[in-house]
Amino acid sequence: MAVRPRAPCTCIRNGRFVYVGNRASETVEFEGKKVFPGGENSIAVYAIDPSTGGPTLIQNTDVHGIHPRTFSLDPSGRMLVSAQILPMLVREGAGVKSAPANLTTFRVGADGKLTFANAYEVDTGGAMQFWSGMVALS
Repeated sequence: MAVRPRAPCTCIRNGRFVYVGNRASETVEFEGKKVFPGGENSIAVYAIDPSTGGPTLIQNTDVHGIHPRTFSLDPSGRMLVSAQILPMLVREGAGVKSAPANLTTFRVGADGKLTFANAYEVDTGGAMQFWSGMVALS
C-alpha cells in the first residue's frame, strides 16, 4: 500500500521545520467485516535548509490511530496534537478489534522532532471527528 503525503501541512514559526500528515484508511473484507489492512498513519517531520529552502525528512512518527485528518501546533510551537477521525476495525492476530478515534499529543523538541506524550480516545458517536485545532489561553 502506498503512503500518500496529504494535507494538513504546517510549520513552526521559525521556518526550520515542516510537518505533514500521512493517512491510510482503506478497508478490506475480513470474515464479513470491513477491516483496516494496515498502512502508514504518521506525521512526517522535515527540516528546512535555510539557504535553499529544501526539505529533508528527519522523522516519521506514528499517530497511534487511523487517518490523521488534522493536526495543530500550539502557539509556542512546543506541542502538536493530531486528530484521528474515526474508529475502525483492525486485525489483531486471528481476530478483529476496534481502534478508536483519538487525539494524540506530542512534545516538539528543539530539533523539530516529535515525542509521543499521550493518546486520548474520542467517542465520535459513529460520526467523523473532522477538525481539531489549538488556541492560546491567557
